Amino acid sequence: MHSSDACTHVHQCIESLGGKVKYVLPLIGAVAAEIPASQIERLSLEHEVEYINHDSNVFKCMDVASLAVESDYVNESGYTGKGIGVAVIDTGVINHDDFVRPTNRIVAFKDFVNGRANPYDDDGHGTHVAGIIAGNGFIKEDYKGIAPEASIIGVKVLDENGSGKTSDILAGLQWVIDTKDMYNTKVVCMSLGSPAENPYNKDPLARAVSAAVQQGLTVVVAAGNSGPERRTITSPGISPSAITVGATDDNRTVTLEDDFIAKFSGRGPTIDGNVKPDVVAPGVDIMSCSYKSPTSYVAYSGTSMAAPIVAGAAVLLYQKYPNISPAEVKSRLVQSAIPIDRSPYNQGAGCIRIRQAIGVEKKENPQQQQPQSPTPHPRQRQLPYWWRFWGRGMFMLLQLIFFI
Repeated sequence: MHSSDACTHVHQCIESLGGKVKYVLPLIGAVAAEIPASQIERLSLEHEVEYINHDSNVFKCMDVASLAVESDYVNESGYTGKGIGVAVIDTGVINHDDFVRPTNRIVAFKDFVNGRANPYDDDGHGTHVAGIIAGNGFIKEDYKGIAPEASIIGVKVLDENGSGKTSDILAGLQWVIDTKDMYNTKVVCMSLGSPAENPYNKDPLARAVSAAVQQGLTVVVAAGNSGPERRTITSPGISPSAITVGATDDNRTVTLEDDFIAKFSGRGPTIDGNVKPDVVAPGVDIMSCSYKSPTSYVAYSGTSMAAPIVAGAAVLLYQKYPNISPAEVKSRLVQSAIPIDRSPYNQGAGCIRIRQAIGVEKKENPQQQQPQSPTPHPRQRQLPYWWRFWGRGMFMLLQLIFFI
């Protein structure tokens, strides 16, 4: 709801109705609040309230894969993501040896669930995602991530069950925007999703992604795990500004000839009728860092595993082209993708190829490269995915998003 008086009246109204403001969210011009269900209709009559949105539940959604997307070739050419920050908005991250040895690359951690100061992950999903993006293979070289020297910004918005509230995710993304210059954050990975019930211009998460991209961040989002039915792209993957990623099964080979779209991978079109996903990447049996111990690994499957492969590719693009825009990052990834399916609603442009996207044809020394304007694909895996889809709790106090 848009307001000309900085939402002072709305705050007072919420409090007078027995509610309390949880977050102020300038990135989408909103506040998140808790209010008794009996007072929702009364609040909706306020002239500052454009509309009210439920605070939906949101859920969490390398060896062969990195060879398949050719990130190993790019890494050997000197592009490793060094100095580039990637924010992992998820369940948290632990001090895995692949992140902290020989140098601690977890440069920041923010907890919107329990308010703890030090990195932790009580579910494991975020640690696995971070490992796909930026694990350096310190314990086992085969499981090195796509951008093994990138800086990790852990943002915990999902709880020990892998679920969380839209308002916490919005607050997490707002924090990433506010601190992006401090940590040189260029890429945001959101391997999470909620049922898309509204058009993207009315959906809080999709609007937030658009705002983040306008602030210069590349936002990579999982397509969701409700395939193979059509119209199963989740929010915020419905955002035209996001790079929405579906999952392939690479059949444990490094060639694309035998690859196919994973059955669980979310399909388009979106609720608005747009083509999504934008691209696909390996997402079946992807081996990456486990939260169980600083030296262990685990395999998971899902579009949550495909998205960080693409996020890692975006990090590498920012290293080679420091002045590249989010739109150019997306364009390069899309234009260099190779189709493996007949339907764009299943695969978008196809499976990404990192070497072609970055333009590395031979080994290079990035220290000798001059920043240049871009002109115009990776792969990995995990165990079948469990997404606890679409729970929606009703409490004595409904948690809502109010637009101001």
